[in-house]
Amino acid sequence: MTESTNTLERVDLPIAGMTCAACAARIERGLGKLDGVDTATVNFATAKATVTFDPAATGADAFRSKVESLGYSVADFVDDGTGDNDHDHELADLRQRVLVSAVLSVPLVAISMIPGLQFANWQWVAAALATPIVGWAAAGFHRAALVNARHGTVTMDTLVSVGTLAAFVWSAVALVFFDAAASTGMHGGNADVYFETAGVIVTLVLLGRYFERRARRRAGAALRALLSLGAKTATLESGDSIPIASLEVGDRFIVRAGERIATDGQVVHGTAAVDASMLTGEPMPVDVGPGDHVVGATINTNGRLVVEATHVGEATALAQIAALVDAAQGSKAAVQRLADRVSAVFVPVVFVIAIATLSGWLIAGGTAREAFTAAVAVLIIACPCALGLATPTALMVGTGRGAQLGIVIRGAEVLEATRSIDTVLLDKTGTITEGAMAVTEVAAVDHETVDETEVLRVAASAEAGSDHPIAAAIVRAARDRAIAVTTPTSFVDHPGIGVDATIDGREVEIRRAVFATDAAARGATVIGVSWGGSERGVVVVEDTIRATSAEAIKGFADLGIRTVMVTGDHEMAARRVADAVGITEVVAGTLPGDKARVVTELQAAGATVAVVGDGVNDAPALASADLGIAIGTGTDAAIEASDLTLVSGDLRAAVDAVRLARRTLATIKGNLFWAFAYNVAAIPLAAAGWLDPMIAAGAMGASSVFVVTNSLRLRRFTGMR
Repeated sequence: MTESTNTLERVDLPIAGMTCAACAARIERGLGKLDGVDTATVNFATAKATVTFDPAATGADAFRSKVESLGYSVADFVDDGTGDNDHDHELADLRQRVLVSAVLSVPLVAISMIPGLQFANWQWVAAALATPIVGWAAAGFHRAALVNARHGTVTMDTLVSVGTLAAFVWSAVALVFFDAAASTGMHGGNADVYFETAGVIVTLVLLGRYFERRARRRAGAALRALLSLGAKTATLESGDSIPIASLEVGDRFIVRAGERIATDGQVVHGTAAVDASMLTGEPMPVDVGPGDHVVGATINTNGRLVVEATHVGEATALAQIAALVDAAQGSKAAVQRLADRVSAVFVPVVFVIAIATLSGWLIAGGTAREAFTAAVAVLIIACPCALGLATPTALMVGTGRGAQLGIVIRGAEVLEATRSIDTVLLDKTGTITEGAMAVTEVAAVDHETVDETEVLRVAASAEAGSDHPIAAAIVRAARDRAIAVTTPTSFVDHPGIGVDATIDGREVEIRRAVFATDAAARGATVIGVSWGGSERGVVVVEDTIRATSAEAIKGFADLGIRTVMVTGDHEMAARRVADAVGITEVVAGTLPGDKARVVTELQAAGATVAVVGDGVNDAPALASADLGIAIGTGTDAAIEASDLTLVSGDLRAAVDAVRLARRTLATIKGNLFWAFAYNVAAIPLAAAGWLDPMIAAGAMGASSVFVVTNSLRLRRFTGMR
């Protein structure tokens, strides 16, 4: 798809064949060098290249050709409005390769490493088990290595391919030629084979790749969740039902109680309370009537509306928010994996050392077998067995522990984002507060004639027939206090105004309070309860602060993180909540797109920003932030746009999430350091001939055990709760 930007155009190209962040960087450099290209970015996470270019100088065909010349391809793109490229087939294929290689590796390792399980000619069985792993399961690594070789580059795929092939080929040669005659004994004579090394390497690296791809698969889920919120059909004033896509500006449609509003428009007839929480994040329904503007996908909680469409399709508020999420996700830089960064130098050095070892032994008068053995030992000792475990094991243990604490971590790239977080933006409603209306106060006007219990009883009895969220909160409060609710003998609901009911022979009116109170001044909703021609009392309904929010704010402060509350609510209500939990910085009255703007302004000022939110209006900010944290009790759109999800809804879990993510990242970095340190220390020994391939394989196994043990320490992580 393309769009114009002054004289420039933008094209999005789904890229197939990328296996690591180095691939994305290579494509980005290649596209950027083409004539007429203004900017080129390649997002490895979403497998998409975005190019801004002068159409008079170049075009999409040139981009496709360039990508293909680099060894990749441009996938067929169908714009379904979700921004999602379907990787189900790729993921299923990878899962199959992981399962097959794992099933074959278990007996392969058992017969290779446990003498009691070895039998005559067991090496041939090992070869048979290893062949499909190295030849079929690892085929992707071999293909990538060939592409890299053609373009003069190397990645971890290159090392995996060369290392596994070296172990396999050496073992096959040793089995077939060197000790074929002697390999008829119980332990195969003197034939040293390392088939299990090749099998384990492939299995572990494939497992890590599978977890990575599964996380990448969900890159477009935020947009799908956003767009799925909209209504699918609209009922015209004539009574005909048509698809949303057929609506045009000026069409009038009917919205009944409980239905979603089909598209943005203006109320022509009727009154109702509209629940816009999915868009604004605020729980208070908005009373609307003729002349008021309504937004598509919001819910009519009561009453009947006739609405005239003012915006349709991509012009609606929901579609614009979806576009913000898409733009924010596309602007994220490709994640450069730690192992790939180091391997950019490490892998070429290993090859040079292996070749130098082979040549050095031959020049020094060593036999061909001695030279080849030392060279293979170098490659085997450098094989990324521990590296293959470093990230997935820490990630599995860390995310598993996180799940126990109600924290869902998207993937390894999320962990890197937590390193420098210094500012966290918190939504108010549903994040710091409960996000649901509750009665917080009941007051009687004249205690000599009526008390608070009677005021609440009468109010709840009158509201029992209403489906308005405020009514539900009042009825719930009465029942929680064991106050008997009376069934009214008459009931009239006035949408957007209140209710009239007859309770115990008294004509009762429920309306907004006619006099100001401190509660109204702080932003709460004050409901007046009247009978006998005068107001008898008030019921205060408001969103309550979560009991744990203040503790969570302190937890962020202890981590050295500055907190800022950003909300669509008005200044007074926002300040009251902020003061109660210890937040000093408040940005109030924000519109749906403003939160993302606040994020970018803070980032421009040098801050590294995390966002915690739960509403659709939070989704663009969550996607724009360096780290997005969604309250799991909120909308799917916010959850899918985030990097971390808090299932429990407890804000303290956000503090735990940052601590756990940092701890997991530190573990991964420690694993990688020791894995490479082992390589650096052992490679010279292998090159000198002091470390034969068998000992090298054992040392590699010891390195792997260390990595796993280090990762398991994450199980002892404890949270604030």
